[in-house]
Amino acid sequence: MGTASQAGTALVTGASSGIGAAYADRLARRGHDLLLVARDQDRLQRLATRLEKKYGVSVEPLPADLSETRAIERVAKRLRGDQQISLLVNNAGVSLSGSLVESDRHSVAALLQLNVLALTLLSSAAAVNFSMAGRGGIINLGSVVALLPERFNAVYAASKAYVLSLTQSLHAEIGDRGVQIQAVLPGMTGKEIWQRSGASHDPSLDAMMMDAGDLVDAALRGFDQGELVTIPSLPNSADWQSLLQARMQLAPNLSHKLPAARYA
Repeated sequence: MGTASQAGTALVTGASSGIGAAYADRLARRGHDLLLVARDQDRLQRLATRLEKKYGVSVEPLPADLSETRAIERVAKRLRGDQQISLLVNNAGVSLSGSLVESDRHSVAALLQLNVLALTLLSSAAAVNFSMAGRGGIINLGSVVALLPERFNAVYAASKAYVLSLTQSLHAEIGDRGVQIQAVLPGMTGKEIWQRSGASHDPSLDAMMMDAGDLVDAALRGFDQGELVTIPSLPNSADWQSLLQARMQLAPNLSHKLPAARYA
């Protein structure tokens, strides 16, 4: 291991494969030292060795199963106390196949633990550290299903809507303290998350399946441009702005003393 990087250390969860591994590669290329979190220790160590050799940065594997409360707290403690960490990429997540009524309660609880609780507690820990330092960034991986909940599994879609809402709220809370916040909303990306959920591969969807490296390249360009929400597949950012404006048009009438006249 060499001296600390001037770019600081990036902590990436779910780093052993797919989007997480792509983030690790791109951030190492940018000169970040890395703290890589995932369950698969062997896979994590191989990635760490490869990135250290390729980019000359320091890469520390931190094996942790973020579906377990004690593991979340161990990583959160590191985030709160390590002043070298300047970027958190909350990428770890799982999906479910089938509808809510078809899912067993243990699978639902495990999804919420990872997609919601782990992401929230790690974001909170990073927010404390970065706010006190007046610098840093938090990137939360959501999904476009947050905008189209009718088209996907109810629990997964709701968990990703939570990620979007948390990111927007967190930006309002600490965005003026030198901390940059971003939600990335991918469409279909790679195949591994679908395989882990038990879903079968549908070749007809290949035209919608973005490469993880292309996704991360686009997401980091959005981060560089200061985007709060990045949708890598969206051709025209004005469409997102129109959605935001329509939402804010509701704001003046969302809370009144009396019900609307149409309910009289």
